[in-house]
Amino acid sequence: QVQLVESGGGLVQPGGSLRLSCTPSGFTIDRVTIGWFRQAPGKEREGISCISYRNSRQYYSDSVRGRFRISREKAENTVYLQMDSLKPEDTGVYYCATVYCSENGPAVSESDYWGQGTQVTVSS
Repeated sequence: QVQLVESGGGLVQPGGSLRLSCTPSGFTIDRVTIGWFRQAPGKEREGISCISYRNSRQYYSDSVRGRFRISREKAENTVYLQMDSLKPEDTGVYYCATVYCSENGPAVSESDYWGQGTQVTVSS
């Protein structure tokens, strides 16, 4: 069965850091491109980062560029999202998904897979 499992969310103070993990089962990250999305309460889902399995090209939205870093660890079959200098506006549910990663960000189709989401709350 193909699925994506996220972990690493939690409550953190402004300025703090978290590292999210996305581990697929049923396939390896050598064969798929993974992207990260987030959705804040009352807001639309936002594609914030992705990394291509073909050439490791990375994308970051303006809202996270310079603070977040995406990486692929083949030995662990996991894609990470390191989030530093967190702000209250980073609060939301974070999802990973199989995507197409372009210069405009991650794009999903009906055949792509999603994780269950992990809550990130940035608050003092």
